[in-house]
Amino acid sequence: MSTDFGRPPLAAENRDLVEERLREAKRAGGVPETLRIEWRGNPLQVEVIDMPVNSLYYNPGTHRIRAQRTHDPLLDQELDRDAFTRVSQDYLHNLLKALPADPSKEDPDFDELKKSLEQFGQSDPGLITYDGVLVNGNTRRAALQELGKGSIRVGVLPASCTWEDISQVELSLQLRRDHRRDYSYINRLLAIEEQLAAGRTVQVIAREFRTTVRACEQDMWVLQTLNDLVDRSKTGPAQLRLLDFEEAQEKLKELHRRYVKESASSKEKADLMKESRLAAIVLDFSKTDVRLIEPEFRARYLGQRLPESFTSQVSVAPAAAGVAIPGLNRTVRAADPKVAEARALTDFVLRAKAAAVSEKTVPAQQFTEATKALADMKKAVEEALEPAGKDARFRKRKQAAPDRVLDACQDIEQCVTDLMLSRASRSLDEEVFDEAVVKLRASLAKLAMESARSISEPGDGVTWLLDAVREEER
Repeated sequence: MSTDFGRPPLAAENRDLVEERLREAKRAGGVPETLRIEWRGNPLQVEVIDMPVNSLYYNPGTHRIRAQRTHDPLLDQELDRDAFTRVSQDYLHNLLKALPADPSKEDPDFDELKKSLEQFGQSDPGLITYDGVLVNGNTRRAALQELGKGSIRVGVLPASCTWEDISQVELSLQLRRDHRRDYSYINRLLAIEEQLAAGRTVQVIAREFRTTVRACEQDMWVLQTLNDLVDRSKTGPAQLRLLDFEEAQEKLKELHRRYVKESASSKEKADLMKESRLAAIVLDFSKTDVRLIEPEFRARYLGQRLPESFTSQVSVAPAAAGVAIPGLNRTVRAADPKVAEARALTDFVLRAKAAAVSEKTVPAQQFTEATKALADMKKAVEEALEPAGKDARFRKRKQAAPDRVLDACQDIEQCVTDLMLSRASRSLDEEVFDEAVVKLRASLAKLAMESARSISEPGDGVTWLLDAVREEER
């Protein structure tokens, strides 16, 4: 359900001006400029007019800055109280210019948009309501205002437009393939969640977002995980925000794929891996580093390296044998203590990170301690990743030779099928095939020689290979 932000102060004046401009456009004759939109499930052509830049209002419900609104909690509250005050509209203006991952910085793409508008003018019209609220073109309006331009070309939605219509039309325009500036990752997740809350099926959402059902389900798993991390990060006045994970898109997607795969064999191992990888993601380790973290990472590599700032502050109570369900006189198995330990470590990192990025809102001592704890934990994880990486590379080398033989077996199976097909069509080049088999014989001889050198106690497979080559050499 979309939020009803009410009507802006200049709503009546804007309605009069919109109606006047629409009448002028009709009187002018010729072919009017129109904009095609999706309106309540059907295509609709709306007329385009010029409107004064300064009389329009930014859309407080735009999906483009949904996550970034939490950048300043006080201004976010002001937006909820009255979205059309000067303070609220200035805050929206600054967020539209800002880098999605760090709203304290200006987005280079915004500068590029300004240059484009200055050099080439406005090519695509925006879209407004009769009241003058921008449905599409919020960022263009911000750029035109900074360039000192007096007017903006906009299509006009029907007068019966509601805030629910505004939300749906904005989404449908944003999801067109030719749109130039995509939603940020977190805002896209929030838009999908909003559609689910509105009662749409995953299949419908996947089609509208031009993605797959599986990708939508992955997005919702990631958003649920991030909301959990945000809740767990709260420490006094400090708390992480969804936008703090804006740059972790690929790491989170890979975590989901790995979690699903691991859960198929062991839920507890999957949870262990998930908690350790989440801690590494919060510590800003690269995707290749995070990839080295397996379920045994904490017990095997990190446990003995944990900093004193963690071990002195965090203790995990022994898990009970079971947890009673009130009213049912039944118990269920308690959480694995190893998972509880891994979760406690992630909580520690989350709270330290929240305090370390909130220098202005937490006491100086807490900020200093959090910064040191974060640095100590990062160093410990770095040291633990080194042997974990060596072992991963060793396991890869150890598995390489068997994998190559198995790949060769699959190729030979395919070769059998190809031979059968060629027999029916009489298309086999027998001479070339014979040359290939001779090469196979030579390769098997080399494989047998190296196996004899490397394997002291051969099993049935290697024994067969050695015997076959010896028989061939006689």
